[in-house]
Amino acid sequence: MTRPIGLAHLSALHLPPPELVEAAADCGFTSVGTRVHPATASETRYPMAAGSPMSAQTRARLDSTGVSVFDVEVFTLDGMRGRGEWMPVLEAGAALGARVLNVIGGDDDRRRLTDSLAALVRDAHEFGITASIEPISYQKVDTFRAAAVAAEQTGCGIMLDVLHFVRAGGTVSDLAAAPPGAVQVIQLCDGPAAVPHLEAPPRMPLGQDTNGSDRQIESRAKRQVPGTGAFPLIEILTALPGVPVSVEVPDVTFVESHGITEHLHRLMTATQQLITTADNERTEAIR
Repeated sequence: MTRPIGLAHLSALHLPPPELVEAAADCGFTSVGTRVHPATASETRYPMAAGSPMSAQTRARLDSTGVSVFDVEVFTLDGMRGRGEWMPVLEAGAALGARVLNVIGGDDDRRRLTDSLAALVRDAHEFGITASIEPISYQKVDTFRAAAVAAEQTGCGIMLDVLHFVRAGGTVSDLAAAPPGAVQVIQLCDGPAAVPHLEAPPRMPLGQDTNGSDRQIESRAKRQVPGTGAFPLIEILTALPGVPVSVEVPDVTFVESHGITEHLHRLMTATQQLITTADNERTEAIR
């Protein structure tokens, strides 16, 4: 296995960050992504401000297990939030030693979005954090190519969520559009070739909203284990050698019926197998 495997918080969003760290360590993940700011208006917020008791508890669990925080999430640039709102998020990330801030482009004024993102990139740099935009198929910045343009203009990184990459019509050849080194992490999951029709679970972790949208239900509540669907995961891993992986597979129904430990164990096993296959295929291609 040639690259680290992290665990995205969305895979176990019901676990507060200190418990997430423990669960990740028990299943062999080397890092976690941690939600320090809500993604949706209806979400319950974990009290993860820098200096808070939960932040200190999380830091202690990180130190005792050897797990690190790779990224913190999630800040949406929506045209209304600015420096006053993102600075506490950066401070929360820095307290955990995070390397990346997950940013969503939700502003339909592209010039304003670019200016805001550039300012956020500069502020994040002061904390040793790379502000990285994640193209999301139902947001204003929806495609990998749009994210690559933003990276070229602002110096931001890119978080490649393969679900949204596929759902927005991305192809492996699109990956060459990004500036070298821009992709900070591959958020790994799988799914069917077309968006499935799904019923929202009666209870969503932290009270997330899905708006009854098939895309949002799939994204937040029902992704597939890597290697079990139709996504071109081997090709993506081969095209981005050495880029860290964060496994992002929320499956609310499975976790309720089988428990979080079984869920995380199956994610780790499947991801290890997938990365090994990708490494072997790349080696053969080089030969």
